[in-house]
Amino acid sequence: MKDYDDTTAFLGQWGPFQQIVFFLLCASIFPNGFGAFSLVYLTDIPSHHCLVPEVNLTKDWQEGIIPVKVVNGKEELSRCSRYRLDVVRNLSAQGYIPGRDVNLTDLEQEDCVDGWSYSTDIYQSTIVSEFDLVCSEQWKQPFTSTVYFLGVLVGSFLSGQLSDRFGRKPVLFATMAVQTFFTFVEIFSTSWTVFSILLFISGLGQISNYVSAFVLGTEILTGNVRVLFSSMGVCLAFAFGYMMLPLFAYFLRDWRSLLLALSVPGLLYLPLWWFVPESPRWLLSQGRVEEAETIVRDAAKRNQVQAPEVIFDNYNVQADETETHPKEHYNIFSLIWTRNIRNTTVILCMVWFSLSAGYFGLSLNTSRLHANPYISCFISAAVEVPAYISSWLALRYLPRRLSVICILLLGGVSLYLIQLVPQSLSDLSVALEMLGKFAITTGTALLFAYTAELYPTMLRNTATGTCTTVSRIGSCISPFLLQLSVYSEYLPYIILGTLAVVSSFASFFLPESFGRPLPQTIQQMHQRGRTREQDWTILTGCSHAATTAVNKIPEKPETNVKVVVQKNDHLLMFIHICFICK
Repeated sequence: MKDYDDTTAFLGQWGPFQQIVFFLLCASIFPNGFGAFSLVYLTDIPSHHCLVPEVNLTKDWQEGIIPVKVVNGKEELSRCSRYRLDVVRNLSAQGYIPGRDVNLTDLEQEDCVDGWSYSTDIYQSTIVSEFDLVCSEQWKQPFTSTVYFLGVLVGSFLSGQLSDRFGRKPVLFATMAVQTFFTFVEIFSTSWTVFSILLFISGLGQISNYVSAFVLGTEILTGNVRVLFSSMGVCLAFAFGYMMLPLFAYFLRDWRSLLLALSVPGLLYLPLWWFVPESPRWLLSQGRVEEAETIVRDAAKRNQVQAPEVIFDNYNVQADETETHPKEHYNIFSLIWTRNIRNTTVILCMVWFSLSAGYFGLSLNTSRLHANPYISCFISAAVEVPAYISSWLALRYLPRRLSVICILLLGGVSLYLIQLVPQSLSDLSVALEMLGKFAITTGTALLFAYTAELYPTMLRNTATGTCTTVSRIGSCISPFLLQLSVYSEYLPYIILGTLAVVSSFASFFLPESFGRPLPQTIQQMHQRGRTREQDWTILTGCSHAATTAVNKIPEKPETNVKVVVQKNDHLLMFIHICFICK
């Protein structure tokens, strides 16, 4: 069976057809950028203290009824307690002055039985101030983000299989509709429970939309354009959407108004249905050759090139065979059928988990970077632009495996170094954290393209969806991971750094896909796996298998590699590793 890229080479790589697909799919990613991190503002905790009802108190007691506590070396008003109102009222009526006539440390305290008073200096309202997610209910604040990421997790799991079964295009637009509609409906939430349920459903469409658009573009586009799309196109679209979020939030400081503004752009994408085609690769994998040819011929017409009379001649035989033989369906269990696929899947899931935990942990931590959350969020978003440009350059010129290993090590080391920075150099700590965010963001962009290149067409979306599903476990725990700073300020950074370093070593055992066409069948993926087994054999000290591998290297007049190999098996190991990473 002829390779798809070679079969459709007559279309070229950057005609009007490819340009339309490229930019429209990138445009569909914009809502994902500002939707994913809207939780930074929706769940932020404004300054607050116990509400004091309007009772007859002197000015001194009105100012002194809230206890003062020392937190991280700074004095601040207690958020969850006040002096007993009946006692304070009695002392005020008798004319006593707090701190002079009365020792405040001797007064009995009580909880905020009348509610809380929230500062409106930064926000008019958030869901925290709306539903009082503070003090005894504070656990609901990080759990809200976890609920959203649980929806993303389930959406990743379902959309991958649905997309491989029913097509990339229907799932793309269905998940866009789910994301837009339920983001709008959240405005009418009357309680935290209702809001969380709607937020969960909204999360179902969030990453599903991203993955479907990513896979669709990866399968339609070819050559360097495909690399540009998968590494920079969708990623920069996501980053620009992310950078728009603080602009929306700055002018719309009420959480309901912000959600309304974030849901409206989704309506603009409905007409894209008539301009974005289905993936011809997927249609061919389903035996729907005529539909695939129709799309390719339409692309040729748009690009003003002449299409052959029969485009997918070898696929017709395959389509006839599927009519006489039961068609084999692939699902998530196909990812663990054989040793090669299973090893690749397990390692990728580990790397995806580490990157997701680090990415969302550092992104949700933006409100603590700067006194102004709008500036800190913009800085965190702006860092992603050079990160995605770096990923594109790495995907174009460097081996995939080597790039992932190096970028994970950079992220892990930078997060480790934060704990060594003195508190007087807070700007250096922020710079190291942003360097870690840069590395982890670059690694995430690399891994999307890397994962899509490793799996064949019939498993590509299922594999991508499964890996992103596992990664969502990391995003689900990231809000609570940040809470560990209560016990140790640097504990979250140490955990995230460790995950990155461990994943970098595991990535060494992944197959290489640089400069190779996308696999069409399971057999083609196995061939890459066998190459990886040879690398493993060498690393475990089997010199015979190593010698066999090196014997395939053509001898050059100036260097006789085989002679050196026979003399030193350890040198052989080093030489072969160099060829692996080349």
